[in-house]
Amino acid sequence: MGKRRKPSPPSRARMAVLTTAMAGGAVLAAGTAHAEPAPSLASVKEQVDKLNEEAEQSIEQYNGFQDKQQKLQADANRIQEKVARGQDAMNELRTRLGAVAADQYRNGGIDPSVQLMLDSDPAGYLERASAQNQVADTQTALLKQAQTEQRKLDQDRAEATATLAQLDSVGTELAAKKQQIQTKLAQAQATLNKLSAEDRAKVNAQQAAEKAKAEAQQAAAADRASRSAARPDMNTPAPPPAAASGRAAAIVQFAYAQLGKPYQWSSTGPNSFDCSGLTGAAYRAANVKLSRISQDQWNDGPRVARADLQPGDLVFFYEDIHHVGIYIGDGKMIHAPRTGKNVEVLPISAMPYMGAVRP
Repeated sequence: MGKRRKPSPPSRARMAVLTTAMAGGAVLAAGTAHAEPAPSLASVKEQVDKLNEEAEQSIEQYNGFQDKQQKLQADANRIQEKVARGQDAMNELRTRLGAVAADQYRNGGIDPSVQLMLDSDPAGYLERASAQNQVADTQTALLKQAQTEQRKLDQDRAEATATLAQLDSVGTELAAKKQQIQTKLAQAQATLNKLSAEDRAKVNAQQAAEKAKAEAQQAAAADRASRSAARPDMNTPAPPPAAASGRAAAIVQFAYAQLGKPYQWSSTGPNSFDCSGLTGAAYRAANVKLSRISQDQWNDGPRVARADLQPGDLVFFYEDIHHVGIYIGDGKMIHAPRTGKNVEVLPISAMPYMGAVRP
């Protein structure tokens, strides 16, 4: 038998080709195995709605911290001014005490009985001694006043220190809450970006239609209001606020005038609003002051049964009361919805309804 020839090893060039081909096949297989289809429009909408709701919860908390920060800053300024006035008063008292002490030092170096014996004018000395006693009495009164003023000054300084510390703490919470909001909104945008081009076009078209609808509602309300004002004797059909009267009419009229304006978190107008910013501005138009955030506005008036709702009432949503709107009648409200949307008219049944108040 002939010797079997041992197969020669593949050349370097052939090995490179084989290696490249195998690697490419592995990448292709891995890419095929892990490729994720674009999420459906329905699933993305659900995720985005959830993220926006969580963002709105954080926004109302942010508004609360911001409101608290502003009040604490005002308190700190007031207390610091009080401390400055107290320090000025103490400086003046110290000056007066120094003058009294210097006068006593100059005139009190000799024992009074010896000075009386040596004095060539005993009657004059007694007058001077009486004056010195009055000086002593004045010094005692000044010392007592100084002690009282010092205690007040120390208390005010302690209050200022505590208030400033609380202000720092709220500022930290405010920054953290702002970061939380921005993160939620960024996550919502990233989720929307996962949509196919076709679905993104649908979302953009829907948002454009919602904006156009809100702007049309605003224009119609403004037109009806202007025609009613121009011809008050003609019984021109009035905008829906006419269903209310007095203060309520002013509130609802203001709300209608904001239709189509953009939602902007932590904004109270006049060009944009968040939910509680809109309600607060509407009530200010009727000379009524509301609390800054929806949870506090919930306590700004007596509860109203759903069957007894009237235009101008505040309507609240979700278990934690993180959304609020203005009832306008016919089961509808005007509200500032969320980032990316505009002030709009919406049925109160569109969200989890929790109740209403009438401030």
